[in-house]
Amino acid sequence: MASGPSPSTAFLEVAKERRSYYSLKKGSPIPDAKIIEIVQEALKQAPSSFNSQTSRVVVLFGADHDWLWDMVLEVLKPIAPPEVYPNTVKKINNCFKSGHGTVLFFEDNSAVKGMQEMYPLYQERFPGWAHETSAIIQFITWCTLEKEGLGASLQHYNPLIDERVREKFNLPVTWFLTAQMPFGNIAAPADPKDFMPMEERFKAFGAKL
Repeated sequence: MASGPSPSTAFLEVAKERRSYYSLKKGSPIPDAKIIEIVQEALKQAPSSFNSQTSRVVVLFGADHDWLWDMVLEVLKPIAPPEVYPNTVKKINNCFKSGHGTVLFFEDNSAVKGMQEMYPLYQERFPGWAHETSAIIQFITWCTLEKEGLGASLQHYNPLIDERVREKFNLPVTWFLTAQMPFGNIAAPADPKDFMPMEERFKAFGAKL
């Protein structure tokens, strides 16, 4: 009989290893082509309600990645408190722009509306279901990039930057950002992670233990 961890244990170990890395640097242990392949597979394999496939993804490298985070600072400067903005600049430049690239996650509202029209009984549920699919894609991407030696974190500067991003990359007006994932070589370890007591978060009934 084969020894070693069960398939489920091996999978959960990957999930356990996933962390938020806020100190990134340029470069990658894998080629950009491999990163693109990972993101495409995450987008393809993630389940969606009624197989609706409403999620969209864009990956930025090089100057386009740098442009994104410079633009975020431009957008934030007029609205951030003056005493806070210098720390914001430091965070953006050292945690996000300093990385190798960024994955942009979108939902296509026209596709969501199409599903609402096709299945009116569930029309109120499709926006929430779409975000669930996007979250699954984010999780698959995050775990897989980390398994390849890349650090990443998940950010949410949407909807403040949506219009600028669509204009820059000529994206459909129906694409709305759900999250941004800067990634790159790991410059410093992730912070320790605390957990709430399991008894406050979980219950099981009828199990044979």
